[in-house]
Amino acid sequence: MLQKIRQYHFLFSELVKRDFTKKYKRTVLGMAWSILSPLMTLLIMWLVFSNFFGNSMKHYVIYLFTGQLVFAYFTDSTNLCMNALVNNASIFTKVNVPKYLFLLSQNVSSLINFGLTLILLFVFSAVDGVTFTWKFLTLLYPITCLVCFNVGMGMILSAFFVFFRDMQYLWGVVTQLLMWMSAIFYTIEGFSYKIQLLFLANPIYLYIRYFRKVILDGVIPTPQFHLLGAAYALIALALGTYVYRKYNHEFLYYV
Repeated sequence: MLQKIRQYHFLFSELVKRDFTKKYKRTVLGMAWSILSPLMTLLIMWLVFSNFFGNSMKHYVIYLFTGQLVFAYFTDSTNLCMNALVNNASIFTKVNVPKYLFLLSQNVSSLINFGLTLILLFVFSAVDGVTFTWKFLTLLYPITCLVCFNVGMGMILSAFFVFFRDMQYLWGVVTQLLMWMSAIFYTIEGFSYKIQLLFLANPIYLYIRYFRKVILDGVIPTPQFHLLGAAYALIALALGTYVYRKYNHEFLYYV
């Protein structure tokens, strides 16, 4: 796959540029929204939860925004990847190019937005008094796992969407369910130990939890935590690759 990306480097770079800029096409502020949108979300969270609700949890806004940041990248990436094949059918039905380039370009586009928002999170964390240590470098691990997980899920969703257009509505329901199961707006400390372990069956919660442990608690998760995060990523990537290869030659007949 990497060899193919190098071979089609120019096409891939152009796809990334197109996918990133298309989101802000015909807007007055253009790509500035990639910063302004999460900034406004962060300010609203700070205004509502710090002043109106008066939550007593230390760095509660950072807690909320960290969960929202990771979950937003997951939903944005998977939704874009799901539509990648159908939206680019006019290209690969006429030109023989690897179809996964369209999925990867969408993921890179989402990753750029995620990176910009992550910088914003770090800036606000510093303002909120969060202590920065070398442990922040370990965040590269859950980011890498999340990227692989999103690519794998994107391959599965894009393949199913070609044959089953209702998938976009079903996936909308699934992501809503995942949002409430990922403890974005609440803590799980009030649940029993067994219930807390069940939360780890949700890959998105696991990656959110990793971010929060490093940023808010200043600790690196256990080796078991790392293994579980890698397992989720590799399983999603393996399943996605299998589904993509199985149905690759049928896409042309259904898009």
